[in-house]
Amino acid sequence: MCVEISAPSAASGIAPLANPARLIKIAGIDLVTWQRYWLVGGLAIAVLLPFLVEDFTVFQLTLAYIYAIAVLGLNLLTGFNGQFSLGHSAFFGIGAYTAAILMQRWEIAYYWTLVPAGITCFIAGFLFGLPALRLEGLYLALATFALAVAMPQILKYEHFQDFTGGVQGIDLDKPESPVGFLNDDQWLYFFTLVVLLVLFFCAVNLIRSRTGRAMMAIRDNPIAAASMGINTSLYKTVTFGVSAAYTGVAGALACIVIQFVAPDSFTFILAVTILVGVVVGGTASIPGAIFGGLFILLVPNWSEAIAESFGRTDAKGLSWAVYGAFLIFTVYVMPSGAAGLVRIVVARLPVRQRISGSGKIAGTTSITKPNENRGGENHAYGITLCSVRGGGSRRRPGRGCGQRRQEIWPRCQRHRDQDRQHQSLQWAGLVLRHHRQGHQGLLR
Repeated sequence: MCVEISAPSAASGIAPLANPARLIKIAGIDLVTWQRYWLVGGLAIAVLLPFLVEDFTVFQLTLAYIYAIAVLGLNLLTGFNGQFSLGHSAFFGIGAYTAAILMQRWEIAYYWTLVPAGITCFIAGFLFGLPALRLEGLYLALATFALAVAMPQILKYEHFQDFTGGVQGIDLDKPESPVGFLNDDQWLYFFTLVVLLVLFFCAVNLIRSRTGRAMMAIRDNPIAAASMGINTSLYKTVTFGVSAAYTGVAGALACIVIQFVAPDSFTFILAVTILVGVVVGGTASIPGAIFGGLFILLVPNWSEAIAESFGRTDAKGLSWAVYGAFLIFTVYVMPSGAAGLVRIVVARLPVRQRISGSGKIAGTTSITKPNENRGGENHAYGITLCSVRGGGSRRRPGRGCGQRRQEIWPRCQRHRDQDRQHQSLQWAGLVLRHHRQGHQGLLR
């Protein structure tokens, strides 16, 4: 692959920037089109699966989608905003109990309970995020850990038993399918799939908006984000609330699908499980949440089946050991998660770029800067990236692209260092000049 950004003249400004994903082609198709193919293919498979597998598998896939929503909620907080949480099992439980109480006590239809569950969890997450603003890193993790540990005991509190059912929990009736050709499990599957698509669409638009860019700026450098005028306190608390709302909707869906809630279902183990889904799916990756949901649902079942195959009486303990081995292997093979693995595989595929008639890549940007005398040599800013993929050895940058290239990487690094030194000297001179003027004014 060869990407070139050159400076033809000092009079030309900055051309409109093309989408880089459209410049790289795999098998004659650009990356944007590939993404659309994968999206359409994935939706087609998701629609056809309930008619090809048995009801229990449909039930498991529904739970995987629910966990994917919870993983996405935590990923918005941890992957896109940089806040670490070990207490999302509490918001999962709040959403589940909100839906269960509304359906049992007030006989509200199950599909109307999702919005109240999300709003309740948003308020709870926002209020919890306010005192947690002063906490970061491990201290924030400990605070959320305390929330996860306390929630089951709060749900068991005797003064709340009239609402929560105490230790016994709440039993619910299974929703009936309003569509004749779908059974109850298939209907709940499609209902959960629609909610999943809506929430994923909202998350994509959130991340691409100004709010999403502010969230990621706070994650990368909070001090720089605050210096640019971003209200870090507001965005952190709002992100905490949105993350809790996503997890609460997932809890409400789990309550509807399983038809039972109990305090012991929302322990610290569930919080760690959701965090595992974030890591395995890939932090700061929205599609990776689906893989994370499938992992945290299917891998424990596979581990238990492998442990039972040995005929041991302590199969339950052995299943956790097998699950740990699965997790270690997955993290070792995919240190950046499933989304990172996909990016690495795509980057290693042989690619072909669309070249215009003038020899440049169609749609690239020309950045022009007047020549400057740097160390006795004229230099116009130009960036050349050259690499060979798909077998063979990698050529050195700046060589073998059919044109005369300069070894741009060491020169760019040297000039970058010179720019930084030059800017530092300029700032030092400016501060010194103001400092002297201030002293002169005082002497007057």
